[in-house]
Amino acid sequence: MRILWSIVSAFKVPITPAIWARFTGMMRELGRSEVGGKARAMFALLIVFLFAINGLNVLSSYANRDFMTAIENQDMQGFIYYALLFVGVLGISTVVAVVYRFTEDSLGLVWRKWLTERAIERYLSERTYFQLHSTGQLPNPDQRISEDIRAVTATTLSFTLMFLSASFTVIAFSGVLWSISPLLFVVAVVYSIMGSLLTIYLGKPLVRLNYDQLDREADFRSRLIHLRENAESIALLHSEERLKARLRYRLDRLTSNFQRIIEVNRNLGFFTTGYNYLIQIIPALLVAPLFIQGQVEFGVITQSAVAFGHLLGAFSLIVTQFQSISIYAAVVARLNALRDAMAQERTEQAPTVEFCESCGSVTFEHLTLYAQRDGRLLLKDLSLSIPTGVCLLVRSTSEAAEKALFRATADLWNRGEGRILHPGHDNIFFLPERPYFSPGTLREILLRPAQERSLPDEQILASLESLNLERALTRVGGLDAEQNWGEFLSLSEQQRLSFARVLMAAPRYVFLDHPSRSLSECPLDELLNLLRKQGITYLTLGDMDDDPRFYDRLLEIADDGSWRIRSPIGGDTLQSKRDQKMSEDWPGRTRHDEEDNP
Repeated sequence: MRILWSIVSAFKVPITPAIWARFTGMMRELGRSEVGGKARAMFALLIVFLFAINGLNVLSSYANRDFMTAIENQDMQGFIYYALLFVGVLGISTVVAVVYRFTEDSLGLVWRKWLTERAIERYLSERTYFQLHSTGQLPNPDQRISEDIRAVTATTLSFTLMFLSASFTVIAFSGVLWSISPLLFVVAVVYSIMGSLLTIYLGKPLVRLNYDQLDREADFRSRLIHLRENAESIALLHSEERLKARLRYRLDRLTSNFQRIIEVNRNLGFFTTGYNYLIQIIPALLVAPLFIQGQVEFGVITQSAVAFGHLLGAFSLIVTQFQSISIYAAVVARLNALRDAMAQERTEQAPTVEFCESCGSVTFEHLTLYAQRDGRLLLKDLSLSIPTGVCLLVRSTSEAAEKALFRATADLWNRGEGRILHPGHDNIFFLPERPYFSPGTLREILLRPAQERSLPDEQILASLESLNLERALTRVGGLDAEQNWGEFLSLSEQQRLSFARVLMAAPRYVFLDHPSRSLSECPLDELLNLLRKQGITYLTLGDMDDDPRFYDRLLEIADDGSWRIRSPIGGDTLQSKRDQKMSEDWPGRTRHDEEDNP
C-alpha cells in the first residue's frame, strides 16, 4: 500500500495517507471478522504457493540452461535427462499455478461478500440510502457498492500478491543474475527505475480520467435502466426524442473522456512497448560476448534471458501494471467517498423526531421546515397535537409544504427546527402517493414479518374482500404468488392493496399522501370509513377539491408558511364531539377558531 501511495501522491486525485490507513484498517477488520480465520488460512496458503512458484522458476531456469547446453554439446543422454526434468518442473509449476489462482479467486470472493454485506448494512441502516438520494451528494452509490467493491477486493488481493511475488522474485533471481554478470544485474535495476519514472510521468492523467470514467459509465447505464423501467409511460407520452437527446449527451461525455484515456494510453504505449521489447535483447547483448570469448556456456545466454526477464518484471511492476494501478487508485478513492458519505451524521438543523409508545397523539412542537434546495420557508412554527381518533386533512397552496410535513413526520427531512412526537414506526404508517411493493409474494408484501405465521389466511382474504381485491387475488395466483407488482396491478389496485396492508397491521395512525389522485371519490370514501371502523386515525395530504366531510379538523398552510387549524365545513355530531376533544388538547382553541397562528 505504501508503494501505491507513493505512486498516486503525485497525481491530482482525492487519495490521502488517511484513506490508505482507513483501507488497511478495513483489511485488519476482515482478519478479525467471522470469516477472518478462513481468510487468513487462504492467504497463508497463497504465500506458500508464492514460495513454491518462485522456487520452481529458479529450478526451471537451471534445467533450461543445462537443456540448451546439452543441445550445444550434442549430448543425447543429457538432452533426454534435462528434457524430462524440464517437462516435470513445468508440469508441477502448472498444477501449483492453477491451484494458486483458484485460492486467490476464492479469497477474493470471501472478501467481497464480507465487504459488500457491511456496505449494504450501512447503506440500508438509518435510511442512509434516502439521505444520499435526497441530497444528491454522491452519484451512483449502487454502482460503487456492486462494481467498485468487486474491483477493489479482486485488485487489492492481486496487487498484494503481485508485490509479494515480486519481492520473492528479486530475492530468488538476484543471486542468479549476479552470478552470471554483475553488470547485467546493475543494468536491470537502473533500467527498471528509469522505466518506472518515465511511466509515472507519461501516465499521470490516467487516475483522474479513470475516476471520472467510472462515474460517467454508471450515469449512462442508469439512464438506460430508467428507460427500461418506464417504457410504457415513455411510449404513451412520446418522450423518445427528449430521452434520446439526454442519452446522447451522456454518451458524448462518456466517449470524450474515454477518448482522452485512449490518447494517454497511446503515448504511454509507445514507451512501454519499446521498453518490453528491449528486455528480450539486453541480456544477449551483454552475455553473448562472454560466450564468444569462451567464458560461459551457451545455455547461460538463455538462463540470463530468463533471469533478467523475471528480475526486471519484478522491478518494473509500475511499468507493466500502470493502467491497472490508475484504475485501482480511482476505485479506492470512490469507495472512500462512499464510506464518508454513509458515515456523515445527520445535520443538527433537522427536526427532532421522538418516539413515545404510550403517547395517545401525534404532536408537533414549534415545527419550522425549509426547502431542501434553496432554504425557502415552507412551514412556520407549527404547534399542534392530534389525538387518537381525530382525523386531519392538510391543505396547502404549496404542495412542497405538505410533502415536507409528511416527510418530516417520517423522519426524512433534514432542513428545519422543532420537535415531532409520535408513537413509533410500528404504530404509524406512511402511504406515499405512488404505492411501492418490494419484491416478494403477495403474503410478504401484505404482512409484517412477525405476522406471516400468526395471521390466518381467512383474515387476510377478508381484508382483501372488503377492498374489492378478490379479482386481483385470483389474477395474481393467490397469496404465495410472486409478481412484478408495479406492472401487474393497476394504480388503483396498488393503492387499495396498500390500504389492505394498513388494515392488517392495524397501526394507531396512518399518514396518507394525496390518496384521491389514484382513487376515484367513492372508493376513497369507503377506504376512509374502513380505517375509522378499525380505529385507525388518518392524516391526509389533500387537494382543494377533496371532500372534508370525512375529517374532524382541517389544517391549512399558506404560501408564506403560516397556518391555521379549523373545523371542516358541514361537520356532523361525531365530528363536533371530536372537535371538543381536540379543543381540550389545544388550550385556547375552539372548533370555530378561524384565526392564524397564535
